[in-house]
Amino acid sequence: MTTTAQEVRYSRPYRYAVTVGLVAYGVVHLLVAWIALQLAFGKSSQEASQQGALRELADKPLGGVLLWVVAIGLFALAVWQGLQVIWGHLEPHKKLSSAGRAIVYVVLAISAVKVAIGSGGSGTGQQRTMSARLMEHGWGRAVIIAAGVAILAIGCYHVYKGITKKFTEDLVGGVSDVTILLGRIGYGAKGFAYAVVGVLFGWAAIAYDPEKAGGLDTALHTIKEQPAGSVLLAVLAAGIAAFGAYCFSWSRNARR
Repeated sequence: MTTTAQEVRYSRPYRYAVTVGLVAYGVVHLLVAWIALQLAFGKSSQEASQQGALRELADKPLGGVLLWVVAIGLFALAVWQGLQVIWGHLEPHKKLSSAGRAIVYVVLAISAVKVAIGSGGSGTGQQRTMSARLMEHGWGRAVIIAAGVAILAIGCYHVYKGITKKFTEDLVGGVSDVTILLGRIGYGAKGFAYAVVGVLFGWAAIAYDPEKAGGLDTALHTIKEQPAGSVLLAVLAAGIAAFGAYCFSWSRNARR
């Protein structure tokens, strides 16, 4: 690692920015959980996704300011993971994981900026439109199936991290049993949600129905439509909330 990169990585502003980013990431998941819980026992005025969570935040007092704080924090997380990829002494699969996280943080940060300036659209609608356009081409369905398989694999990996406690590799210092429990539940819940999204993408391609490829919001609505779906969705919402709470502990013990 270069001297400049070391100075950035160990500077106090950088460490504060990463902490704020992880707290912001946790808040987003808590809002997603709240929207999912409302959906479980009735209807929600917001899309049950991270974009919906950002719009929910925008409706709160000082929502615009909070959105900019969230965006800055998430961009800081992207830089954090980028430094891990470029200069971190990580194994190849961990570098790939950090690169994936960086992309997720950037996309979510851009969504926060769009909502803050009033131009954020429906994430579900955009995904369905993109799926419909892909299906107009002969190779489009194969691309959607590949995307579904990739999302399903991510979901399975999250569940694996929860079961094996692999997420503790991201932590340093004394970590409580409560933090580990929140991480296991949270990663398991996120993994299950991702898996449902992946299956729906594949189903959309096979059935030639882009309406099924709608992301997290579509996945949660699909879960609700199943027998005992409201109960299952409420349990999943609790799991996503657990991940949000885990992010707060992660922010204090992050391996930078």
